[in-house]
Order: sequence, then structure tokens, then C-alpha cells
Amino acid sequence: MSKSKVSLREVFKTIIWPRKKLLFVGLILIIISRAAGLVPPWATKPFMDDILVNKELDKLPLLLTFLTIAILIQAVTSFLLTKILSVEAQHLISVLRSKVQKHLLRLPIRFFDNQKSGALVSRVMNDVEGVRNLVGTGLVQLVGGTLTAIISVGFLIYINPLMTLFVLLPMSIFGVITMKAFSIIRPVFRERGKITADVTGRLTETLNGVRVIKGFNAEQQEIKVFEKGVDQLFQNVKKSLTSTSFVTSSGTFLVGLASVGIMGLSGYFNLSAGDFLQFTMFMVFMIAPIVQMSNIGSQLTEAFAGLDRTEELMNTPVEDDGTVRTIKIGEMKGNIEFKNVSFSYEEGKPVLKNITFSAPVGSVTALVGTSGSGKTTIAGLAASFLNPESGTITVDGIDMSKISLDSYRSQLGVVLQDDFLFEGTIRENILFPRPNSTEQELQKAVKAAFVNEFTDRFEKGLETVIGERGVKLSGGQRQRIAIARAILANPRILILDEATSNLDTESESYIQESLRTLMQGRTTFVIAHRLSTIRQANQILVIENGQIQEQGRHEDLISRQGRYYQLYTYQARI
Repeated sequence: MSKSKVSLREVFKTIIWPRKKLLFVGLILIIISRAAGLVPPWATKPFMDDILVNKELDKLPLLLTFLTIAILIQAVTSFLLTKILSVEAQHLISVLRSKVQKHLLRLPIRFFDNQKSGALVSRVMNDVEGVRNLVGTGLVQLVGGTLTAIISVGFLIYINPLMTLFVLLPMSIFGVITMKAFSIIRPVFRERGKITADVTGRLTETLNGVRVIKGFNAEQQEIKVFEKGVDQLFQNVKKSLTSTSFVTSSGTFLVGLASVGIMGLSGYFNLSAGDFLQFTMFMVFMIAPIVQMSNIGSQLTEAFAGLDRTEELMNTPVEDDGTVRTIKIGEMKGNIEFKNVSFSYEEGKPVLKNITFSAPVGSVTALVGTSGSGKTTIAGLAASFLNPESGTITVDGIDMSKISLDSYRSQLGVVLQDDFLFEGTIRENILFPRPNSTEQELQKAVKAAFVNEFTDRFEKGLETVIGERGVKLSGGQRQRIAIARAILANPRILILDEATSNLDTESESYIQESLRTLMQGRTTFVIAHRLSTIRQANQILVIENGQIQEQGRHEDLISRQGRYYQLYTYQARI
């Protein structure tokens, strides 16, 4: 994945401008809030000179009323800001997460083969979090802080221009330091997102493989791996904290320097107590937003770093390109043809070489051969999970590379060797491909796959919760649920990848009968190491080193006494 860097212009166009009305309201509120916030420093001069020194106590009630109203306005505007902008920021986060997840599901299978699921979860959930500072109160506070600082400078100039110049000099130095620091921090935040994703990914794998870890007494090994990842994250956070604390410390030093200078200059310019206090207060109101803006700037930098990583993901090409896959097929017959198809996962290492065969409508094509010969790759190509590097695959005479994946996969059923079950009930897992199926259709699939043979013994039957990945069920039970799911989907093309591998002898006898029913009238591809399960196939393809070494029916291949005969007789002796 190439690195992307989101520009301020892109953020303004896609995130800020569509919410311009809300942000404008927020800006008005922050201006009102900051204007009300300037009342207390303004009030210090009349309070000191008129009320305390000159004893004009009749002015006190009016001044206190004015201050109370200003404080109330600040409280109300602060509440409205949070209600309007913070809520919208959280809404934007949810929208972006949904957008990224939607894009992820449209990416090709090969993308996920090279990614950790936990790392992808982290990218969906964490990388977009920073946008709350772009749409939430962070951005308007940045604008509001700038306005407050400018207005305060105006008051300072009005009180004493030369003293104001002395204050602005260290603040200008602070601004240069801050901008330089943020340019350094952004890559650090970007790297943090990657480290967080890696650590989360490893933790997810650890929890999913906890039985293997305990089975090999490898807890200490995993603890060390996780500690190493957490330490990398700590080192990254330390680096960012060092940078931000340098900015803060610089601000503290320069502010202190300005304060010392003001104390000396006030005596030189012979300011009254009220003027001195008012100047000091306005100086604080000028400096505070600048220091606050440095913190907000850090948050915005983190937001941009997260958006950089999100943009990387969103720039990954999807598998169903609407400009290429333009043909939407109706109900398929299911005639599949491979014509000189070659494929490789890595450049220069072909897995399939010039594969040519036809799988007619309603036929059963069995793929056999040693591990790594290319059987599963052929099934993946037939399922549209992979695309050939050369040659063509046609469906009812139409080039598969031109067919919309939605229209093709809506008529596809897949049962894998280690089929995935979702956490939930048995009913929910069987209904997964067609959640709106009737109870009659569900029960038909349940009986066809002999799921009821074991669910009838469960207290809650089909409502039994199976745990994550079906951990509470045996391998045979999980496989029968997967087959029932495929039966309910009623596909035209069926891929069975080691569909009976996890079954005991009794379960296999049940399943063989249900699979015969399932395969009737459907174009089926069967991958099976147990060659006894494919004797009735219309054609058997013996795959060796990515090529079709033999092709024919069971009896024909046995009579030839070639590679299939060797594999079959070897298994028969075991």
C-alpha cells in the first residue's frame, strides 16, 4: 500500500465544507463566548481604579450584573457548542467507520491474505477517531482562540503599544517553535497508528488461538511478543510527549519572560494599578488561546495522521470495478469453462499453467492431487475469489472478468474445509445467506444436512448459542451447519472444499446423502482428499504441479493405472 498524505484542502472539501452550516453556528457561538470571556479582564480597571481606589461603590452593582451576565453567556454557549459540534463529530466518526468497513468488504480476497484481521479492526475503529477534533469543538476553538488573541492584542495596543511589542516578540518565537514541532509530530502519530494496529492484530490472534497457545505451553512466548509490541507503542508515545512537552515548556518559559518584562516596564511607564492589572489580564487572555491552540494543533495533527492511514485503505482498489464488470447476469445455467488459465500468487512462481476444461451445467467436477498442486486455486477462480493472470473463465459463454460480482455470487454457494461460523445461534448461522427464509425452507435445509440429528438433543435446539467460530460444537456438527447454510442459499454453482473432511464415519454417511441432493442440477466443484467420496463425479481432474495431468471418470482413470490409480490404491491400503 502506497503512503498517502491528506492535504488541508482535501479535508476542507470532504469534511469541513459539507458541515459548513453547523460549523458557522459553532463559530458564532465561540465568538459570543470569547467576547463574553473578555468582560472580566476589561472589568479589572474600573473595579481597581473607580471602586477600590476612588470608592465609587454605586458602580459595583452594575459591574457585578454585567459580569454575571457574561459568565452566564459563556456557560450557555459552551453547552450549545458541545451539544451541536461534539455530537456531529461523533456522528461523523460513525459515518467514516461505516464507509471504511464498506470499502474493506469490497476488497479482493488476496488483500486479506496479507493482513491481520485485528490490525484492520484497529484501522476501522481507531484511525478515524481524530476527526472529532476537525468537526468538534477543536476547530472552532482554534478559530475562536485566534479571534480572542487578536482582540486582546487590540486592547493591549490601546493600553500601551511599546509594552505590547515586547509581549509579541516571545509569542512569535513560540509560534515558530510550535509549527516546527507539529511537522515533526505528524509522522510520529502516523507510525503510532501502525504500531497500534499491529499490537491489536497480534492480541486478536492470541485470543483466537488460545487453545493452541495453552496446548504448547507457549504463554510466556506470547507474553514476550505482546510486551515487545506494547513497548514499541510506549516509545512512540514517549517521542510524541517529548515533542509536545517541549512546545508547552517553551510556551511557559516565553510567557514567564514576557511577564517579568511587563513588571519592569509597567514601572517605567508609570501605569496605574488598574491599567497594570488590565494589561496583565488581557495579556493572559492573549497568551492562553495561543497555548491552547498548540494543544489543539497537536490534536489536529493526530487527526491528519489518522486520516492519512484511512486514505491509504480507501485508495486500495476494490475487486468489483463498475467500469469493467458491467454485465449483470440473471438466473445462470451454470456452464463454466476454463481456457488456458494461468495464475500465480507471487511473480515468477506460477501456481496454475494453461488450465483448460469445461464444467457443464449440472455436472460434478472433482479436483484431486497432492497438497499445493493447485486444486484450491482452481476452486477460488471458479468462485471469483481470484482472477486469472492469463486465459479466460467463462460463465454461460460470458467472460467472468466482465460479470458483476454481486450478480454472480448471489448464485454461488461455498462450503470450505474449515468453514466459518458466526457467534450466535445455530438458526442464525443457517439463515445467514437468506435471512428472510421461511421456517419451512429452514427446516428443509436442516433436515437435508442432518443438522436436526444433533440439535434435537440440545435443550434449545436451533436456538443454541454456538460461541465464537462455533467453538461449542464438534467439527462434524460445524460442517453440517455450513452445508445446511449452502443448501438454504440454493445456489447454481457450488464449491465444496474438503466438505466432508471434519466428519466422523456416521456423520459422513449422513452428509454424502445430503450432498447428493444438494448437487442435483447444480454445477459443482469438489475438492477431496478422500477419493472414495468422489467416485460418482462426472469428471475428475488430477492436478499436479499446476497442470491437469489426468482427466476422466473414476472407472476410466482406474483402468489407465496412472497417477489417479496410484493415489486411489494408496488410500485404499491405509
